[in-house]
Amino acid sequence: MSGQKTEVLVLPGYQNSGEGHWQTRWQALDPAFARVQMPDWDHPARDVWCRTLDAAVAAADAPVVLAAHSLGCLTTAFWAAQYASAAQLAKVAGALLVAVPDPSGAHFPQDASGFGPVPLARLPFASIVVASSDDPYGAMPFSQTCATAWDSRWIGIGPRGHINADSGLGDWDEGRRWLASFSKPEGASK
Repeated sequence: MSGQKTEVLVLPGYQNSGEGHWQTRWQALDPAFARVQMPDWDHPARDVWCRTLDAAVAAADAPVVLAAHSLGCLTTAFWAAQYASAAQLAKVAGALLVAVPDPSGAHFPQDASGFGPVPLARLPFASIVVASSDDPYGAMPFSQTCATAWDSRWIGIGPRGHINADSGLGDWDEGRRWLASFSKPEGASK
């Protein structure tokens, strides 16, 4: 996959990522970042979201890196486990999975359907799960369980809430470095 410019597909979660969110800021900084536009940000349905991701990967040139937040992480896991073809999966160089929400948690959006139980199968591409110690949507033990099952590198970043615009991360350079690790010609190590 070396020699080609890596395209980054930005996968926001429930209600999209607004101004000030690191995903929105990254997209403004780099034209290689393209937001996957879900048909309904306020009433997410797993099947629709996974099929939308599948179409975005199909339309992208390889290699592709996924920058997922919250429900975008669950969309990535379901897509890889149940929707993607081998050819589609082969296009993905890696995935940064930030703030994985627990569908059985008290704060999981009631408007979201079909996102549980979370597939706990190894992801067929390199991945990093990033978690906050005080995320109201997904406790650290849940994110660690997902990271282990998905064969992802797990990174705890301390108390940063849901790792969104309210977390005060700005352009979140550290996250960009983790994302860039998937674009190296040798691939990312886990």
